[in-house]
Amino acid sequence: MQIGINTFVTDEGISGPKLGTALEERGFESLLLAEHSHIPASRDTPYPGGGDLPRIYYRAEDPYVTLAAVAAVTQTLIIGTGVTLLIQRDVFHTAKQAATLDRISNGRLLFGVGAGWNREEMANHGTDPRTRGALLDEQIAAIREIWTKDLAEYHGRFVDFDPVYAWPKPVQRPHPPIFVGGGAAAAQRAIRHGVGWIPLAVADPAAIPAQLALLDGHDLPVSVVGAGPDPAILDAYAAAGVERLTFSLPTLPESETLAKLDEFAKIADSYLSTPD
Repeated sequence: MQIGINTFVTDEGISGPKLGTALEERGFESLLLAEHSHIPASRDTPYPGGGDLPRIYYRAEDPYVTLAAVAAVTQTLIIGTGVTLLIQRDVFHTAKQAATLDRISNGRLLFGVGAGWNREEMANHGTDPRTRGALLDEQIAAIREIWTKDLAEYHGRFVDFDPVYAWPKPVQRPHPPIFVGGGAAAAQRAIRHGVGWIPLAVADPAAIPAQLALLDGHDLPVSVVGAGPDPAILDAYAAAGVERLTFSLPTLPESETLAKLDEFAKIADSYLSTPD
């Protein structure tokens, strides 16, 4: 099982390039960044984590710009979105941004997508929260067409375009790995599309079999995010065949971040591959 980090990179914490370099030096496999375009001042949607919405949500950098900077100073680190709020995005711009990032990184992109939770945020993008799942299904299918066809077209209820040319294509073939983030609905979406799943880590190792049973016997890659530094959780997910697990890294200044990464590296030592 590979071990990575998921986090928010903001204007108040360690920079993306310094974080990426530090992760690669310590043998971490991947970096997954969250996305929020903005946070509406008037918001009725409750924060899924409970309580007040953390400050990092208001200050998140654009993941694609930050990951491009990370790619420029790393060689092997998998760079990805955890997750791209695709329902708030245009499919053509997103397909081009992601393909460009895959080329810049020489094929290191992991494309994590999700339907989001902040209804006011998505409504500001013109997305009806009630149909965001159906929209996401069409967007995933349409982007795959754009990435894999020289002459791509797609005709759905929400995404509809006649034949188009769209380059560059990604380095990875047939395209970068796609992972759908979320709970039971996301697991079902991953099954429908035959792509990976990104669930949130559970706190009790005994709950892992029931969580992974949501894939209903389908052999799909799983990247678990948001894990705490608990060796029992790591070992249980590894035994269950999970491809990747990421620790949730708090957004902190550089020195504090490096200390936290050292702490994580000690816990995950047997899973990390550090350079000579």
